Amino acid sequence: MKSTQIYQHLKEAAEKLDITVSEQNLRATGVNAKSGLCRVKGQQVFIMDKHLPVRQKAEILADCLRQMPLDDVYLMPAVRDYLEHC
Repeated sequence: MKSTQIYQHLKEAAEKLDITVSEQNLRATGVNAKSGLCRVKGQQVFIMDKHLPVRQKAEILADCLRQMPLDDVYLMPAVRDYLEHC
């Protein structure tokens, strides 16, 4: 499965966990910021640097999702395998 497909499936899994994935231009902030999970007005938001390569976006989001309870979330076998072996 291509990195773009995996990244899309990971974003869908995040949405099922009530995590909004928002791609932002972190370079424009003028602050040394990294992609990551935060809480905005009580809502979990994963802010992703939109300038990163898709493969790196998938790895960063996968790192976050590995820490979440995914037992009740359907994931395609290839995506679950990616989470386990990435």
